[in-house]
Amino acid sequence: MIPRTATATALALLLASPALALSDARVTRLADGQLEISWTAKTPVDVLVSDQPDAPRAAATLISRADADGRHNLAVPAGERRYFLLHEAGTRETLRTAERVLPYASASNFRDIGGYRAADGKHVRWGRIYRTGGQPLVNEADQASIARLNLANLVDLRSIEERRLAPSRLQNIRYNAVGYSMMALMAGVDPSQLKNGGAVYRGFPRLLAPQLALTFDRLLESDQPLAYNCSAGQDRTGFVTAMILSALGVSRADIIADYHLSTPSRRPENEMPKLDPALVASDPVARMFAGYQKPENARPEPLVDADGKAFLSYALEEIETRYGSIDAYLEKEAGLTPARREALKAAYLE
Repeated sequence: MIPRTATATALALLLASPALALSDARVTRLADGQLEISWTAKTPVDVLVSDQPDAPRAAATLISRADADGRHNLAVPAGERRYFLLHEAGTRETLRTAERVLPYASASNFRDIGGYRAADGKHVRWGRIYRTGGQPLVNEADQASIARLNLANLVDLRSIEERRLAPSRLQNIRYNAVGYSMMALMAGVDPSQLKNGGAVYRGFPRLLAPQLALTFDRLLESDQPLAYNCSAGQDRTGFVTAMILSALGVSRADIIADYHLSTPSRRPENEMPKLDPALVASDPVARMFAGYQKPENARPEPLVDADGKAFLSYALEEIETRYGSIDAYLEKEAGLTPARREALKAAYLE
């Protein structure tokens, strides 16, 4: 088990930018519906807000001038999204931040992967790439909120069986998927407890190569917002996130920290509808997911083995053993040539 402080440590790691005077910016949702923006800076900071993820300072609204206490609260209507620009007085330092985990009541593990410090001192753009669990139970209010993200593509990483059992309810978004069987994913593995999670992850580089190629193709077609998902938004989605962030030059520490945010961010009750007992009796994949829905199995568990090693590490080690590097793997198996990787950085870093 990872220690109780692991989530807090992960959160501190993933948003820290030690090379900048202005750093550690984050947005936290409070119980009263307000957002708390916090940061670390050497001098007072101007705080600006916009509903556009790439708004320049001139197009954003100033909500706090020369703020010296490192935090500011703002009430935001339910279902709406805000992006914040922090400008340190007397310097050229500007940092953009936003709420990472989107608070959709009927979804699970819906997160923006923006904000991470990446290649050449830049940061991953907010509001462009989202990772999430499945959306079979998304209600109308959350559908309306997700529609405001202006997603151009949804890449479904789930198996044929999962997509049949729990079709996505997101509408008016280009849907993308590559067919494979859940049996191929779970071959030789105890699925009820994920006791051999390392074995599952070691298979991801091979199994998910077509999905990675598809995801990078869609990201490079345009820089319009894209989301991708599996059922829980943590394992296959975690691997694809690691590959995207690696291609953008995000550090391994931040990638692992983002991966571990799935544990507190999941809402398992929203990931799969209740399954018909007759279907459970005849369908092994339905039977597996019904097992996850039992009360004793429904609580998200830390994504580590008995020694505390992140399951994701097994996939990364498999890549480095077989291909030498993640860049070499992505070029060979996902078609991400050096030229395409530079185009990806140009589109998704600021």
